[in-house]
Amino acid sequence: MIRLSVNINKIATLRNARGGDSPNLVQAAIDIQEFGAKGITIHPRPDERHIKYKDVSNLKSIITTEFNIEGNPNKKFIDLVLANKPDQVTLVPDAVNAITSNAGWNTIKHKSFLTEIVTEFKRNNIRTSIFMDTDLDLINATAKIGADRIELYTEKFAKQYAKGNSSAIKPYIKSAVLATKLGLGINAGHDLSLDNIEFFAKNIPNLLEVSIGHALISEALYLGLQNVVNMYLYRLNR
Repeated sequence: MIRLSVNINKIATLRNARGGDSPNLVQAAIDIQEFGAKGITIHPRPDERHIKYKDVSNLKSIITTEFNIEGNPNKKFIDLVLANKPDQVTLVPDAVNAITSNAGWNTIKHKSFLTEIVTEFKRNNIRTSIFMDTDLDLINATAKIGADRIELYTEKFAKQYAKGNSSAIKPYIKSAVLATKLGLGINAGHDLSLDNIEFFAKNIPNLLEVSIGHALISEALYLGLQNVVNMYLYRLNR
């Protein structure tokens, strides 16, 4: 079964807009798990514009499925992960001023840096995933870093699929086949939605998990959160 991990950054953004505690992030995470999602993802950033660092320990105490923390592994992020020991950490090379993640790692250029970080997280029994484009040379290099999984960055697929170009899935299939051959698990995320998730899931071999936030929360405004979570689960695994 392909796991759905819901990124709750957008719920935190809505909460922060009024400076209070509504919607309550912890209750949202509890509800999302009860609705059937198999994980909660957060992506804290240095400016705390959505997830605040104090949110992490509060969420850790109530997550009964899988806790995935994404982010650029600066010292503050590393310390946060080691203090809270999530089930999975996803390393993302987003710049401080980036609105959202916009590229995967160059695992050749940053091999030594990533190897050191992955080794430390795995020493603490935290599964590691590296955010990746579909460059096969870089996926080959990732296997030498020691990561457990890759997360395929799916924005290019989503944009092309929306234009009717279903062949945009091909580089992702090749990447998944290679990753499996190298012993890497496969996650995916970014701009996956109810419109494209079923096609993506049916075509990517050995897909383990998708992390979806922006589209899911946006769709929930019209269709309801519980309904949308179950619509994703249905499309992922039918």
